[in-house]
Amino acid sequence: MSAPTALQDFESYLSLERGMSDNTCEAYVSDVCHLLEYLEEEGLNPTEVAEKDLHNFLCTLREMGIGPRSQARILSGIKSYYKFLKLSGLIENNPTDLLESPRLGRHLPDVLTTEEIDMMIEQIPESKEESLRNHAIIETLYGSGLRVSELTDARLSRLNFDDGFLIVEGKGSKQRIVPISSVAMDLIKEYLPQRSRLNIKSDAQDIIFLNRRGGKMSRVMVFYIIKDLAEAAGILKTVSPHTLRHSFATHLLEGGASLRAIQELLGHESLETTEIYVHLDRSRLRKELLAHHPHYRNNNS
Repeated sequence: MSAPTALQDFESYLSLERGMSDNTCEAYVSDVCHLLEYLEEEGLNPTEVAEKDLHNFLCTLREMGIGPRSQARILSGIKSYYKFLKLSGLIENNPTDLLESPRLGRHLPDVLTTEEIDMMIEQIPESKEESLRNHAIIETLYGSGLRVSELTDARLSRLNFDDGFLIVEGKGSKQRIVPISSVAMDLIKEYLPQRSRLNIKSDAQDIIFLNRRGGKMSRVMVFYIIKDLAEAAGILKTVSPHTLRHSFATHLLEGGASLRAIQELLGHESLETTEIYVHLDRSRLRKELLAHHPHYRNNNS
């Protein structure tokens, strides 16, 4: 029995010997699958890894925006896995013995639940002119994991309504393809007639989301929109546009999406922008979102 093929026995060990619930067993196995995927891409054998290799894995999760509580839960699953491997005689030394859980300090970013995000959306008044825009902004931030600067700079000319994706320019002027949910797309389409009635400034003709004066929205303006809706919903967490990005990554990971797909969606990987690659990439990443993102699963058949 090798480590990668020991997952079924590991799940039985959790259930029968550790007495864990089915949900906990499923979560631990999923967490170990993320680790095995990472080790395979790094060319590392799970039975030969050192503490530093597992530390690098946790650093990768942090860089992706995965919250500390989710990191701690993932580490619990990994520690249980390596304890199982040692009991099974597959390893002599447990590389997780000295591995510390991430600190859960208050300065670290919060993650919203899907219920809290829905509560924020419910606070958007139907009567206000900017309500459609604000609803579309939340669905786009949470449904695509955009940075707030990428949202405020999002352009109509880079939005493909037929195939449901947006080309954004992230850090270092790197472009990437971001799938947009059908809900966000419908809201944007509904918002565009309102947008066209604005006195649009010459330098904002191609910008999707505009302020009342027809100019490009500032990052601070988006911050206050998100903050005010969270407060209206009675959410006590520290909430900002970046919180939606963290929530996007965390919910995808917990839903079973691959690390590679999450990294690409967040813009942590450079992508080629040839027509062939764009076609293949948007198809694959959209499948990841449809399968693992809460708002895509709820609103797509």
